[in-house]
Amino acid sequence: MLSVLILIGLWHLAATNDFRLLLDFENVPAPAVVGGVLLELLSSDTFYRHIVASVERVAVAFGLATVSGIALGVFMGRIRIVEDVFSPYVEIFRPIPAVAWIPLAILMLPTEQSSIIFITFLGAFFPIVLNTMHGVDQTPKELVRAARALGASSTSILIHVVLPAALPSIVAGMAIGMGIAWFSLLAGEIISGQYGIGYFTWSSYSLIQYPQIIVGMVTIGLLGTLSTLLVRYGTRPFLRWQR
Repeated sequence: MLSVLILIGLWHLAATNDFRLLLDFENVPAPAVVGGVLLELLSSDTFYRHIVASVERVAVAFGLATVSGIALGVFMGRIRIVEDVFSPYVEIFRPIPAVAWIPLAILMLPTEQSSIIFITFLGAFFPIVLNTMHGVDQTPKELVRAARALGASSTSILIHVVLPAALPSIVAGMAIGMGIAWFSLLAGEIISGQYGIGYFTWSSYSLIQYPQIIVGMVTIGLLGTLSTLLVRYGTRPFLRWQR
């Protein structure tokens, strides 16, 4: 809390004194102005509709990315032929930024909603796949051999040895994927003409509403942080063996 207050204090000093050194704060609104605009927006139902629309899109996209990403990552980490087949696609498509997918998403998918969810899905999918594959691949071979020597089946080894050992990497991939999902959502909601916190931020930029831009940025940051904490605390019961 103290570090946040210090940042707000420095922001206030820079904005009220028109600070100019590498960064130009002449047109940046002060925290008090942004806070006043935020209070006005909080009394409006429209602002909450933007938030709800974005949360729904991220929830759907992240859920799909988690299920498919963990499944593919496990198969890639356990079966060599699956890794050989899918690894080139992962490595080729992973560096492509979300904004570059917008034209293709519009052409391939029937609605704006599905296009936004698809772009958000891609942002979360690749970190989950790669971290899952890495975690599965790094499972100690001694544990696998010991379980097999004691008569465990391949399914039992996967459930009771490989997945628990890989879970820390999977959770890390989910946390990273959640952050990138919110980043991708902003790019995706540029194509949306109705609701979404990313669309709200972009339209504020188009209308030169500087306080609203900062409100949108802070809202995205807070929602991303809360979502990441939800992932970490939600998966904590599955990591009891670490303690």
